[in-house]
Amino acid sequence: MFELKKVVSSILMPLPAMLIIGFLGLMLIMFTTKRKTGCFVVLFSLCGIFLIAFQPFSSRLLLPMERQHTVFLPVDQSIDYVMVLGSGHVVDDQIPPTSELSRAGLMRLTEGIRILRMYPGSKLILSGYDGGSGVSNARMMAKVALALGVSKSDIILLETAKDTWEEARQAAAFVKQRQIVLVTSASHMQRALNEFHSAGVKPYPAPTNFLAHANITQGWERFTPKGKYLEQTERYWHETLGLVWQNLRDWASDYEEQALEATESTL
Repeated sequence: MFELKKVVSSILMPLPAMLIIGFLGLMLIMFTTKRKTGCFVVLFSLCGIFLIAFQPFSSRLLLPMERQHTVFLPVDQSIDYVMVLGSGHVVDDQIPPTSELSRAGLMRLTEGIRILRMYPGSKLILSGYDGGSGVSNARMMAKVALALGVSKSDIILLETAKDTWEEARQAAAFVKQRQIVLVTSASHMQRALNEFHSAGVKPYPAPTNFLAHANITQGWERFTPKGKYLEQTERYWHETLGLVWQNLRDWASDYEEQALEATESTL
């Protein structure tokens, strides 16, 4: 199910979807008599690709999602754990450890270390499975954290969690009612909080890796399509699909529980 979810979500991303539509338009032009329709389909695809890589469009989509939660500020209560959710990585001995982490992973980790140092005695929880690389993302982040001065005794690894649902359940097993700060990308924060709340954990949100900004004044930055703006649209769409899936899954689970209770009450 996990692999199927990843494949389907990849196909539904804006760029692959627009490219598929464009190729369908070319097929209409090349192999059918509906050439005019095919031209409109290709034009739609090209306009769509331009739009999803256009800053005024992409930032307007992503900015409200990223700014739902503010940057983490020190709280009066003591913090027991700082948990950094996993992200991508590569295993390559020819590059420094900091480059083996994805950009999102490195930003999450550095934010987690920054917060950890506000609360002496707290522990750093790092999560994420290996993704087929042979080295878990949690262990790769730990390697970088050690290089940045974090004590090995302050690091806890969750090396088998594949997604946020599993990360939340594994964290809940030993965090229980103690205080925890949750570090993840700003666009992912609300979906992550939903999972942790459903697992019975109430973390303090610490969003990082903000991609969308409203104060870009240079015309060549705002009105030239760029890959970084395409990434913003993809992040928005990825998280939107994730929230839809989360709601459907929770609805199906609640429906199943209600049906089971109804069946038991009639016995």
